[in-house]
Amino acid sequence: MIDSHVHFWNFDPVRDNWITEDMGIIRNDFIPNDILSTYQEIGMEGCIAVQANQSESETQFLLNLAAENPVIKGIVGWTDLKAENLAERLKHWKKFNLIKGWRHVLQAEQDDFILDDRFAKGVKTLDKFGYTYDLLCYHTQLKAIIKLVDKLPEQPLVLDHCGKPDVKTQALKSYEENIKTLAQNPQVSCKISGLLTEADWLNFTEKQIFSCFDIVFKYFGVDRILYGSDWPVVLVSRPYTDWFNLVQKYVAQFSEEDKMKIFCGNAERFYSLTVLSS
Repeated sequence: MIDSHVHFWNFDPVRDNWITEDMGIIRNDFIPNDILSTYQEIGMEGCIAVQANQSESETQFLLNLAAENPVIKGIVGWTDLKAENLAERLKHWKKFNLIKGWRHVLQAEQDDFILDDRFAKGVKTLDKFGYTYDLLCYHTQLKAIIKLVDKLPEQPLVLDHCGKPDVKTQALKSYEENIKTLAQNPQVSCKISGLLTEADWLNFTEKQIFSCFDIVFKYFGVDRILYGSDWPVVLVSRPYTDWFNLVQKYVAQFSEEDKMKIFCGNAERFYSLTVLSS
């Protein structure tokens, strides 16, 4: 099994100001050793380390961690996708085989950033280098994301955290309409991750989570869904294993072959992982 979405950081209260006081449990350092025992317990073989900070030093930090921690099977880094010298920077990073793709924290941007032609041009450049792109957004940004995706018919894309639906209120009508439209693009996959932090952290219900799963599985299907934990962010709500067990319960309805796709095969294919031992 592969966890397609984890983060590592050395906590800095200024740089990491998105980690607010009420998220106290994750206002700490998190490195691969902190997750290894949990992975061993549940049989998780490796992970994709995803950028949390908007800097190339973040990409190098993840590379340094991966050099010492083989549990990291791939990296989704950050580079300035609007930069004039983007191709030059990608050529530099291409020397590191563990870098599989890139991400920008679009949830912190306005629609004009998402729809900027320079940004679309930058994402389109990734395909020339064999890179993927992770789409991180709130459900309120999905219409803009759809317009962006329409410009990128050849670029492999994955929607992080199911597009962050409104788990709390369960106002999912427009969300479902947008997911249906987005999923019509065959180059787009979806990560089932991050939903607990969109819910009432302490009082969410299984039904609330599963209603969101119902939508993404309906439109993306088992061939384009990747399991992810969003660890350590998930810890603001529940321990890692609580999330893992919740996903396991939902996918019990599927065949063993389909479960293998969700927990391993789809991530292996999307991120071109070639380092699995089994």
